Amino acid sequence: MIAVIQRVTEASVSIDNKIKGQINQGFMVLLGITHDDTDEDIEWLSGKIANMRVFSDEDDKMNLALGDVDGDILLVSQFTLHASTKKGNRPGYNEAAKPDVAIPLYEKMIKALEQKTGKHLQTGEFGAMMQVSLVNDGPVTIIIDTKNKK
Repeated sequence: MIAVIQRVTEASVSIDNKIKGQINQGFMVLLGITHDDTDEDIEWLSGKIANMRVFSDEDDKMNLALGDVDGDILLVSQFTLHASTKKGNRPGYNEAAKPDVAIPLYEKMIKALEQKTGKHLQTGEFGAMMQVSLVNDGPVTIIIDTKNKK
């Protein structure tokens, strides 16, 4: 599982020109799920996201977590995070999980993050063509791959 976490002042996702999810301060999280991801990956990654200290404290030091700033999460599935670009110029997506595997894991991630943050998540729609807008704050962008825990 790969997550691209962006600290934002605002973010939204639209489908057919209608806003599906929208947040102010918080994290815009793009989530890529691969065929061998597990519940253990969800537990570990959701803990990392919920507790990541990248918001500024009173000394302007990145020391506060999402809950400390009452931030929200906008979670969007993105299979292209598992693109293989080793051959040619057209990426391959063999490592991206098929919907029968990815959808249940995506839904479990939503529940895990809601449980850890105590807040309702805003989301995109799995498999839909979406337009994502955001204002990256900092900019701060963190990439986490559950296959590189150690």
